[in-house]
Amino acid sequence: MLQVLNPATEELVATVPAATPADVDAAVARAAAAQRGWAAAAPADRARLLRRFAAVVDEHVEELAHQEVAEAGHTIGNARWEAGNVRDLLDFAAGGVERLNGRQIPVAGGLDVTILEPLGVVGVIAPWNFPMPIAAWATAPALAAGNAVILKPAETTPLTALRLAELALEAGLPEGLFQVLPGTGPVAGNALVEHPGIAKIVFTGSTRVGKSIMAKCAGQVKRLTLELGGKSPNIVFADADIEAAAAAAPMAFLDNSGQDCCARTRILVQRSAYDRFLELLTPAIEEIVVGDPLDERTQMGPLISRAQLDRVRSYVTEDLQGIRGKAPEGPGFWFPPTVLTDVPEDAPCAVEEIFGPVAVVLPFDDEADAIRLANATEYGLSGSIWTRDVGRALRASRAVRAGNLSVNSHSSVRYWTPFGGYRQSGLGRELGPDALTAFTETKNVFISTEA
Repeated sequence: MLQVLNPATEELVATVPAATPADVDAAVARAAAAQRGWAAAAPADRARLLRRFAAVVDEHVEELAHQEVAEAGHTIGNARWEAGNVRDLLDFAAGGVERLNGRQIPVAGGLDVTILEPLGVVGVIAPWNFPMPIAAWATAPALAAGNAVILKPAETTPLTALRLAELALEAGLPEGLFQVLPGTGPVAGNALVEHPGIAKIVFTGSTRVGKSIMAKCAGQVKRLTLELGGKSPNIVFADADIEAAAAAAPMAFLDNSGQDCCARTRILVQRSAYDRFLELLTPAIEEIVVGDPLDERTQMGPLISRAQLDRVRSYVTEDLQGIRGKAPEGPGFWFPPTVLTDVPEDAPCAVEEIFGPVAVVLPFDDEADAIRLANATEYGLSGSIWTRDVGRALRASRAVRAGNLSVNSHSSVRYWTPFGGYRQSGLGRELGPDALTAFTETKNVFISTEA
C-alpha cells in the first residue's frame, strides 16, 4: 500500500494499493483493446469527447485543487491553476485532432502522401512536483493522436491522477483508454517501461532515473520523451531594470517551494550591480509568506516529504552565508526561503539541482563571463536574461544552452509553445503546436499513376 501524507501537517491523507507487474500487464491488455476502437473513431468524435473531458475537469477544479493541496502541499492558488491547466491542455489537444494532417509530396510517376498514425499504448510516468499538469502534458496529446494512455503517478501524489481517470469515464471516454496505476518506480514503473505492449514512455523526473529508463527502452528501441533536471540561470546585467529583476527573482526559484526543474536557482549578477541587487533582494526574500497552503495569502508551502527536506538541508550547511526567510516550526516539511552568497561557482549548491527553496548568487564581469557561468552545468532546461539592450538579449539567448529562455521575465511553460531541455535536461519536446505528432508514426505511401 502507498501512504499519502499531507506535507504541511504530516497527517495521513489516504492509503492506495500499489500496482504489481500483473496489474500492469492487465492494464496494457485493456488499453490495447480500447485503443483500437479509439483510433478508428472519427476525428470529430475524439475531439468532442476530449472537450467533454475538459468541461468535466472544469466542473471539478476546486475539488481537484483541494486534493492537490492535501497530497502535494501546493498553495491553493497554484493548485487551482494546475487543475485549470489540465482543462486547458485537453481543450488545446482536442483542437489538434482534426488538424493532424499528413502531406502530399510531389514525385514523378504517381502520388506520394504521408499518414500520421497513433503509436498504440503510451506509458506516462509523472512526477510529484506538478502531479496534474505534467501528467496532462503527455496524456492530452497522446489521447488526441489516437493512443491509449496508462499513467503511473508518483508514489506520494496519486490522488488527483486517480480522480482524473474517474472524470474521464464520467465524460464518456471508453473504458480502458485512460488508466491510472499508482505504484512504486522499481515495480510498477519498471514493468511499464519494460512491457513490450507499451509503444512509448514519457518520463518526468530526475536525470539519474531518466538515464536508467533510457537504457531500458533501448533494448526494444522504444520511443521515449524525457523531461529531467535543471539548474537554471537568472542572468542580470548591470543595464537591466535592477529593481524589477530583484523583485521578480524570489518567486522565480521559490514557486512550488523550489520543487521546479525550471527554477532559476543560479542568480548571476554583473559585478557592478551586485551590491545593489542584494540590497533589494534581501527584504524581498525576508517578506515571503510561508505557511498554510490553504491560506490565500501564502506564497510558499512545504516541501513534499521528509526525504526531500533532508536533501535540501544537506546543501545548506551552517558555514554558508546568505539571506534566509522564515518558515513555520513544528509538524510539516518546512524549509525557509534561502539565498546563498559568497560561494565558489563550482560548489555543490551552485551546480547541483537541490529541488528546494534555495538559490545562489554569483557575480560575473562581462557578457562572455555571464555566458560561461550560465553554461557551466550539465543541464540546459530554462533561464532568464535581464537587460535593456536588445542586441545583448538576442546574443545571450543564442549563446545560453537551454531549451526555454525568457527575457526580462521568468516565464517558461505555456501549453501552446514547445517545452524541453538541452543536454542532460531531457530528450524531445512536449507541448506546443507539434505536441500530437510526438505520439504518432509517419507512414509514407506512394501510389503509381503509370499503367
